[in-house]
Amino acid sequence: MPPLDVTTVNPFVESLSTVFTTMLSLKPTRLRARAACATDRRALTSLIGISGRFSGVVALRFPPETAKNLAERLLSTEVPDDSEEIADAIAELANMVAGAAKAKFNSDPPLALGLPTVVDGAGYRMHMTQQTHWLEVPYESEAGSFSLELAFGVNEEQP
Repeated sequence: MPPLDVTTVNPFVESLSTVFTTMLSLKPTRLRARAACATDRRALTSLIGISGRFSGVVALRFPPETAKNLAERLLSTEVPDDSEEIADAIAELANMVAGAAKAKFNSDPPLALGLPTVVDGAGYRMHMTQQTHWLEVPYESEAGSFSLELAFGVNEEQP
């Protein structure tokens, strides 16, 4: 399975749409995919590692205002700007998107998901040890802009 082709990307795109529609009552608009790059602006990024027939990372990156808006929608209550609930909410969104995408793959061995990790800051770049490239799928929504970012490599030792 080639990394970052439609068979690996589409389950995540479809799952994001389903999770945002079902859990947040939002219909995000997908923009044109591109190579992901570092941002100088502050962002909250939730990352989940994936292993199995292919390995990699799925990430959801949000500007702080978007993250806060989504947390409030998910929790159905207002949250302070500095609340840990914001990081918890975006971690849960990434977990739901990755879990729903995992269910779409008929993979032997099955894919395994790691625990979500949230990074909060500006000017950071995400690197992986193997030869992979990050793909960014940007979105616009009523709650603000955000992006789905993916990086995968094929595990040669897997059947």
